[in-house]
Amino acid sequence: MPFNSIEYLTFFLLVIAGYFVSPPRYRWVWLLASSIYFYVAWAPGFGILIVVSTFIAYVLALLIAATAVQARRKAFLILGLVLELGMLAAYKYLGFLNESLRAAFERLGLAYNVPAYQILLPIGISFYVFQATSYLIDVYRSRIEPERHFGILTLFVSFFPQLVSGPIERGGHLLPQFREEHHLNASDLSSGLRLMLWGMFKKVVVADRLALYVNAVYDNPADHRGLPVLLATCFFAIQLYCDFSGYMDIALGTARAMGYDLIANFRQPYAASSIADFWRRWHISLTSWFRDYLYIPLGGNRVPRWRWQANIMIVFLLSGLWHGASWTFVLWGGLHGLYYLLGIWTGSTVDRAVRALRLDKPAIRTAIGTVVTLGLVCFAWLFFRANSVSDAFLLLKNMVQLGASTPILAPWADAVARPGLEMVLMLGLTALLVAKHLLREHDHGVSATLGQWEWVRWAVYLLLALAIMNLGVAKETPFVYLQF
Repeated sequence: MPFNSIEYLTFFLLVIAGYFVSPPRYRWVWLLASSIYFYVAWAPGFGILIVVSTFIAYVLALLIAATAVQARRKAFLILGLVLELGMLAAYKYLGFLNESLRAAFERLGLAYNVPAYQILLPIGISFYVFQATSYLIDVYRSRIEPERHFGILTLFVSFFPQLVSGPIERGGHLLPQFREEHHLNASDLSSGLRLMLWGMFKKVVVADRLALYVNAVYDNPADHRGLPVLLATCFFAIQLYCDFSGYMDIALGTARAMGYDLIANFRQPYAASSIADFWRRWHISLTSWFRDYLYIPLGGNRVPRWRWQANIMIVFLLSGLWHGASWTFVLWGGLHGLYYLLGIWTGSTVDRAVRALRLDKPAIRTAIGTVVTLGLVCFAWLFFRANSVSDAFLLLKNMVQLGASTPILAPWADAVARPGLEMVLMLGLTALLVAKHLLREHDHGVSATLGQWEWVRWAVYLLLALAIMNLGVAKETPFVYLQF
């Protein structure tokens, strides 16, 4: 049941109605039943995995809390991590490992007789396993008390707005909200609906239309050279942001309409002035998960310099692998790790150069850093989007052939009736997103102005709705992060 569907809108309205007419003490039952239906309707047969993941976390958290013997607590934690992450590995990575070994053996001229391992990847497993794992670790660290109500814990792991693509919630933030009494609130409802409307606009009008151009280039890398490859890579940066942040807007809006607060997952990432700053703004719930549950346990920056830098690279490589069982994602993660380390290695040199060139005014330095960071991030997205490593390097080779560029409108040719008009439209929508970013920098002043001119606010909502109906891609294109 994709968010960008009539079925989800109907489901959402029924859930909201049922939630607020249910007795407060039984609302968790309604939400849990709705969440299970939501997942099973989307991925029949895999709902049992959520129950298994929750059961593992539930039992082992209680065992951890029941003993004061540190060795036993640690043993229960390790058992839980092995079971939780082992389930994720079995469904997501065994096939990748098997095929990687097969390729390595073939290169060495050795026989490899292990049969192919093919299994369907359950939607959202990377998200709900990480959420259950973080709960178990937080109980071990005594940051939260174990949840003794199995139904509430199952709801925490399977809460439908953030079940299949996040944000990855923490037990200390979301679990207490399921025990609070939420009342129908006009402010929460209208705010949630506005978020959902904006998220839907970003997904079906911007992301899905840009995907037509991006897919034409990246699915046929040998047919395009020069500017089309460069533009498709830039378009993909916008597509991915609008697709993923659009999903998050709908998720957060859905939860907010019922009075629930979910973690914000984006904070204007393309305005980042460094790679470190980018990762404080992009997919925040995942970045903070790797920081708290991997980077810090590895020692963080409290270890010798070489180990600190190794910790950084390990985190980025595993973050890339988390996104998908493919070497393209590993390369993407490794590239960001290299960017981060280059920032450390060259920091003092860059500072001296900036002072020598008299570019050390904060505004100038921030502007330069933002442009450079955006260029590096867009370059790395090429590996993220490419269908294979060989495709990625072919696209890189073709991208630099600016003198032999294929027609820049060619990728639109088979997808839209009027390629020139489509290009103008997409550039205009990109400009709209930039303007929205700039307005957000002065959000309080804009909100005050719109408060005085209420009709302007409603006119904007109407235009967004009309754009979704008339400019949105009618085909239900899956959200990009569903594959992870």
